[in-house]
Amino acid sequence: MNALDKLRKHLRPGQVYRRAQLAEFSSAVDRHLKQLVNLGELQKLETGVYYRPKKSTFGSVPPDENKLVEAFLKDTDFLVVSLNAYNSMGVGTTQLYNEKLVYNHKRDGRMKINGQQYYFLKNRKFPKKMSDEFMLVDLVNNLNLLAENKDKLKNLLMLKIFSMNSHKVMKAAKAYGKVRTQKFFDEFLEDQSLANVG
Repeated sequence: MNALDKLRKHLRPGQVYRRAQLAEFSSAVDRHLKQLVNLGELQKLETGVYYRPKKSTFGSVPPDENKLVEAFLKDTDFLVVSLNAYNSMGVGTTQLYNEKLVYNHKRDGRMKINGQQYYFLKNRKFPKKMSDEFMLVDLVNNLNLLAENKDKLKNLLMLKIFSMNSHKVMKAAKAYGKVRTQKFFDEFLEDQSLANVG
């Protein structure tokens, strides 16, 4: 078995690899990676990040987004959020966005990976998985990124809160909200308490 074949046998379809992961299987990893890319057996997604294409009856399957971001960050502790997810919450958002947010502990800034635009936000608190309460808080956190009418959206958000468990919403706001976001929820719930007393 030649050196290229030794590297090739460690590549699994549908997997994303960093150069450093593959270096232990080759004494000339850069040359071998270039050869595999030229042969179409690997795709170079980003500097030092490669994808072994997985085939389906419709052609090549794109890499799994979580595997892609994990390889890029060299970390598994992150959360990918699409701004388009807000549209399913029934609060009046209708715009479509190309950018996805990646909450993580390592990178900041905007980056295009494999054709998808990502906005990496370092050290923003985030849960392990999504919930309706987190999405509501996240929407308020990111109002500045949205092309919607902010005042109209805030009014619709207030109506949405009525249909949810206010205790869970406040818990999510305290855990994941920016200072401005926590103030928004505090003031809203305080106004509701006063209204109920009146």
